[in-house]
Amino acid sequence: MSYLKGGEFLIKDTEAKEVFIREEFGEDQMMMHSACHEFMEREVRPNLKRFEEKDYALVENLMYKAGELGLLGISVPEEYEGLGMGFNTGMLICEEFSNLTASLATAYGAHTGIGTLPILLYGTEAQKKHYLPKLASGEWVSCYNLTEPNAGSDANSGKTKAVLTEDGEHYEITGQKIWISNAGFAHVFIVFARIEDDKNITGFVFEKDKVEGLTLNPEELKMGIRSSSTRQVFYNKVKVPKSAMLGKRGEGFKIAMNALNVGRIKLGVAVTGASKRVINYAVNYANERVQFKTPISSFGAIQYKLAEMATKTYVADAGNYRTGQNVEDHMTRLEEEGLSPQEAKLKGAEEYAIECAILKVFCSEIVQYVTDEAVQIYGGMGFSAESEIEACYRDARISRIYEGTNEINRLLLVKMMMKKAGSGEIDLLGSAKAVAKELMGIPSFDSPSDVLFAEEKKILKNLKKTILMIAGTTAQKLGDKLALEQEVMMNISNMIIAVYILESALLKTEKLIAKDGREIHEEKISMCINYLHHAVEEVRKNGKEALYAILEGDEQKMLLMGLKRFTKVQPTNLKEHRRLIAKKLVKANEYCF
Repeated sequence: MSYLKGGEFLIKDTEAKEVFIREEFGEDQMMMHSACHEFMEREVRPNLKRFEEKDYALVENLMYKAGELGLLGISVPEEYEGLGMGFNTGMLICEEFSNLTASLATAYGAHTGIGTLPILLYGTEAQKKHYLPKLASGEWVSCYNLTEPNAGSDANSGKTKAVLTEDGEHYEITGQKIWISNAGFAHVFIVFARIEDDKNITGFVFEKDKVEGLTLNPEELKMGIRSSSTRQVFYNKVKVPKSAMLGKRGEGFKIAMNALNVGRIKLGVAVTGASKRVINYAVNYANERVQFKTPISSFGAIQYKLAEMATKTYVADAGNYRTGQNVEDHMTRLEEEGLSPQEAKLKGAEEYAIECAILKVFCSEIVQYVTDEAVQIYGGMGFSAESEIEACYRDARISRIYEGTNEINRLLLVKMMMKKAGSGEIDLLGSAKAVAKELMGIPSFDSPSDVLFAEEKKILKNLKKTILMIAGTTAQKLGDKLALEQEVMMNISNMIIAVYILESALLKTEKLIAKDGREIHEEKISMCINYLHHAVEEVRKNGKEALYAILEGDEQKMLLMGLKRFTKVQPTNLKEHRRLIAKKLVKANEYCF
């Protein structure tokens, strides 16, 4: 059975029927979603102010309550007393759990993601049976100790040491970890340390109350996520048994990176949920705030903002659940081919690491955009700590930093794409050569059919050709030196991100229209057209910068002509599209897409 491999979207077309959209979740998934929604409304919404008052005990208590409802064990297999639901269902619950306060969202993500997955994916059977049931129930909360003062993005350069004791039965861990989420109330610690002079770090897992020599600094004072427990952790010859090793010796960096693949896409869906909540605040306020004897939601400048906020959130949502289902389907496929569930889960997320990085970057920048525009809609009230939006603005900022900074993720996704091309896993080279050949020919002047999105899909295909043209030329010109030209890599990544998100939005909308008819989805068509013009500008701008950086003379002129040819788009009255989107929002008084 054929399927689209990770990164292969750049060279192959996808049909709408092949993507998953959130509207396709079944009854069981939506019942779980409803239970999570009720929990958030009952336990979290009434206490929103407390999260800004560094109420760490509140977060701890809510985590335990969430565990009692099964919300911490969504993706933990039933044999370890979890609910054993699919990966994409875990995405849906993560979005709902994360949409009211980033303090709780951070605790949840740190526990269910990087605090549980390393044990699920790399733990021995004994470790899984020991830890997973209590992590799923909320009896124990986990924290993940990777970052060090001089080892942030370069995680494998950590100085924390693990020394084998004389009796050969234990390791003594010594070092310092910083920015450790949940450290203040965690019972389970996952920590990474280097054994002797190993090239790569090694993972360990243990219970806090069974060791000595572990101390914590006071809670960090932070711009946002104020009630998320974040502490420095010091290890002074903390003795753990050899059986505490997670995975094999030297596998720590691999464990860390694979856990982060899942963490990235989960962060993407979490902050998309937050964007929807912020839009609700903004449209509510715009409808209630009267200036010049009329609600400000009737003003074109405000409608522009609301429409842009909704557009970017809608297209992010399309990418999230498309990718989440790709990961889940690949896990199922690998199990059917004979891999163990553990190996299948590991390789399922690894296959779509490029898409996970795309979504982490895009969604985290969208939540920042949305919250910034919401503050602007609120005006002076948005700058007041008395408004609900002020905390949202501060909370949003961390999302571009953790789970790997956006700069690192941009570089990483290009590196992974080039690696797949180099190994022949994705035929980028052949596709790039075909584009180069097309550039020497006569352009097609055929008019697209009147089929839905025919023109938009033609533009999408041309945007992909642009990326292939520029990435192929860059690889040819720079070779191994590409890694030294980070600005050019960032240009290429920006283009790739825009194209993946655009394609996801078009396919989601096409699928909805095939199911429900066009009439009730006109605003979604407008959002696709609106974002398409953003994507074209993004590709054009970054394409120019890349070509200016790597080429000169006639060769540069020729490819700039190619860029112009591939980024042509028909003039469109985007103002009217935005007004249509805003009208729907204003009438519904909430994010309704």
